[in-house]
Amino acid sequence: MPYLRSPTSNFTELFKKASLPDKIALILSSCFGIGLIPVAQGTFATLAAMPLAVALSDLSPVAGAYVIFLFILLAVWISARSAAAVQKEDPAEVVIDEAAGLLVTLFLLPATGVNLCLGFVLFRLFDILKPYPIRRLEKIGGGAGIVLDDLLAGVYGNVCLRLLGLILS
Repeated sequence: MPYLRSPTSNFTELFKKASLPDKIALILSSCFGIGLIPVAQGTFATLAAMPLAVALSDLSPVAGAYVIFLFILLAVWISARSAAAVQKEDPAEVVIDEAAGLLVTLFLLPATGVNLCLGFVLFRLFDILKPYPIRRLEKIGGGAGIVLDDLLAGVYGNVCLRLLGLILS
């Protein structure tokens, strides 16, 4: 199953040998260790990103866009650095991309319980199933390939939330 990625078997050993900047990248890209949970790392990272998504909803649209843009740049850079540090193309421990995807899913939407729950479910659904062309973005490689597929899953989730809001209102 494509959504069950095996953890890096020698992660602890590689972490110990990593340079300080690589260690910082690994800590941040794993969302402070959430990526080390043996199963459903992406789901737990998405849940952990919820408070940040709620906080962003209080910002102006321009400020929120800047924060998300900077977050995405950081995610791409540290994902690439972390992948190189553990010598894997898309390590299961790197879950900051899920956080970035959720932020895109909930961007410019009110932080209601319904939006948060549906946004979570829709984002995870698109991230796991990877409908066209999401899976193709993974093939880009590097930090961009790690993050871009989640960003597009977030766009799909955002559009679906908006459509549901229009249909149900």
